[in-house]
Amino acid sequence: MNVAEIIEKVARDGVILTLSPVGTITATGDEPAVDRWLPTIRDNKSGILRELQREGRRAKVLATLGADPALRYAVHVDDASTDPVVVVVGIRSVASFELEIPSRYYDALALLELIEKHVGEQLEST
Repeated sequence: MNVAEIIEKVARDGVILTLSPVGTITATGDEPAVDRWLPTIRDNKSGILRELQREGRRAKVLATLGADPALRYAVHVDDASTDPVVVVVGIRSVASFELEIPSRYYDALALLELIEKHVGEQLEST
């Protein structure tokens, strides 16, 4: 069972997995279900943490797009000093995706120029 399947099955059993403010997993919901899933959650902790962080970054981009209907795209970077730099891009009515860019190649302005160029081309052709 992969991490996405674990998160899905846990949710179906009434357990909600979230990231705590300090970056750990918090499992809430039906106590017996939480107790049943805790060993699996512990065994897959690193993968679950990565997936919850990924979902959180994507939610931020989608919330930015949702808050301003005039935006064509949104970009989110948690920390540009990490290696790799994790960049989440959401393009209205097209897609959202995550990039991991080695820090030595990360150039925020070049990335924005590239996105602007291709988002403009995409929107003009529709």
